[in-house]
Formats: sequence, C-alpha cells, structure tokens
Amino acid sequence: MIQVEVLEKKENKVKFTVKGLDEAYVNTLRRFMAAEVPVMAVEDVEIRANNSILYDEMLAHRLGLIPLKTDLKSYRMMKPDEAYNAQNSLKLTLKAKGPGYVYASQIKSADPKVIPVYPKMIIAKLLENQNIELEATARLGQGKEHAKWNPGLFYYQGIPKITIKKQPQNPEEVARVCPTKVFSTKKGLTIENESACILCQACSDASNDITVETEEGFMFTIESWGQLSPHELAIHALKLFDEQLEAFDELVKKI
Repeated sequence: MIQVEVLEKKENKVKFTVKGLDEAYVNTLRRFMAAEVPVMAVEDVEIRANNSILYDEMLAHRLGLIPLKTDLKSYRMMKPDEAYNAQNSLKLTLKAKGPGYVYASQIKSADPKVIPVYPKMIIAKLLENQNIELEATARLGQGKEHAKWNPGLFYYQGIPKITIKKQPQNPEEVARVCPTKVFSTKKGLTIENESACILCQACSDASNDITVETEEGFMFTIESWGQLSPHELAIHALKLFDEQLEAFDELVKKI
C-alpha cells in the first residue's frame, strides 16, 4: 500500500514522504520529472536591432534561459523535421530603448498563458541611444535535450529518524554543527524540525548521545522553476512513465 504525507507545501515547492515504493521507482519518477516532462523555452531568435554591450549570441542565450509559464493542453512537442506552427510553438517579441534595464516583463507573448515566470529578471542594461528589437520562437522541449527545458530541482533521501538517547553535555555545539537547524536548545536539546535533516551525521559526530537513522520509505522534494506547478510536474511524469511502460508491453508481446 502506497502512503504519501505532505511535509511542506509552497507555491513552487513541495516536500512529502512516500512509503510503499522501492528506490528504483522513486528514482525513475525523479528522472522523468527532470528529463521527460516538456516545458516551453526560447529556441530561435531573430535579432533585428542590438547595439547594447551584449553580443547577439549572449542575448539569445539569456532569452533561452528565461523560464516561461507552460500550457501543456494547448501545445504539443514538435515532430522530427516539422516546421513551426500554432500547435507546437509561439512567437515572442521584445522592443526596448535605453537608458535603463530591460526586464523579462517587457517581452510580449502571442499567448497570454505563456509569459515569463519572473517578470523582474534582467535581460540587459541599455545606455542612452541603445536599443534592442527582436522576435523569438518558443517551443516545448525536454530537459534531456537541453538544460533550458529542465523544469526544476528534484531529489529524495531516506526519511530521517533522530534519537536523543540522553541529554548531551554539549547541546549548544550539537545544535550549532547541524547545517539545517534541526535542533533547539531553549529547553535542553530538542528536535525542532526533523524533516529538515539531510542525514549528514554532524550531530552524532558531535555527541555519542545522538543517533541518526532512516525509516522505511523516502522523503521527496519537488522544487519547480515555475513553468509548471509541482503537482503538474508529478502528474505528467507519472503519465509519461505509464505511456512508456505500455509501449514496452506492446513491444514485448511482439517477441
């Protein structure tokens, strides 16, 4: 039986424990989120004017790394040798004149659902009489193709179980060496945030009265860059995993 318990939930970050799955499945899910779930990113840039300090290549590179909100229902992955069209891509334009900073919010999108995640990201700084004018094409891509299509940070570890066998003689030192501030010393040494433990063993090295072990299961963290929510990333990764398993099953049947 699979058990899931949410430990922390923010707009773009979710931490939860999962029990009833082996490490192979959990790691496969992590890899699918990072490498298989598609998100939007700028692929081609037509620069019509640029007399800023940035070379055209540097400007295009910065545009490619701007996270774009992604609508997976309206777009699909491009097929091999397929031309750009309304189903697989969209146009973005940027026109800015100095002096001042050029922000991601100044990018105009043909689709109001696909816009920069972080409007205050700085693209360039323009001086007097400097300007930038360009048209970019964004498409869906996968992290396994290029880092600009990586949708977030995904990692897991064992579920920590910390035991204070007896009050150590150096509680302040034990609390100090913990890099994630698991302990409190307000009323002796107490465990304040066990789920923050990263199993580094620094506390048990500082005192033999502390033991750090792991429980059955895993603690999984999904931290999205904002193109998709953590929930969307998890659901779509599971969907893609199921599709590949079904495709593999069909191939095996033909043997």
